[in-house]
Amino acid sequence: QLVDSGGDLVQAGESLRLSCRTSGFTFEDFAIGWFRQAPGKAREALAMIEPRAGTTKYADSVKGRFIITSDNSEDTAYLTMNNVELEDAANYTCAADFPAYLGAVMWQGGNYHVWLGQGTQVSVSS
Repeated sequence: QLVDSGGDLVQAGESLRLSCRTSGFTFEDFAIGWFRQAPGKAREALAMIEPRAGTTKYADSVKGRFIITSDNSEDTAYLTMNNVELEDAANYTCAADFPAYLGAVMWQGGNYHVWLGQGTQVSVSS
């Protein structure tokens, strides 16, 4: 199970941290990722972490502003959004699966079923 939270209304330029609390699987065996989807737009893969190794990967659109981390003792992953922009407003969802599967879905257009959270809304004001 994935429970994502932390979405809020923030002003452009501020920071926000989203959380993805997991249960039901061995956290360090999986990869955790974040997607977002804005109204009328396609789902966008943002960042992925492999908690065991600490390996991360980012979409070019958020590289340098968003940071994905994990607290392996809490089976929780985080997405810290820095210098939030108006274009960051979207519904954010965390995802989890074995690294090969999640990586394929996120970065290679793979069509595997992966575990998803319920989503958390981020709104941005100017």
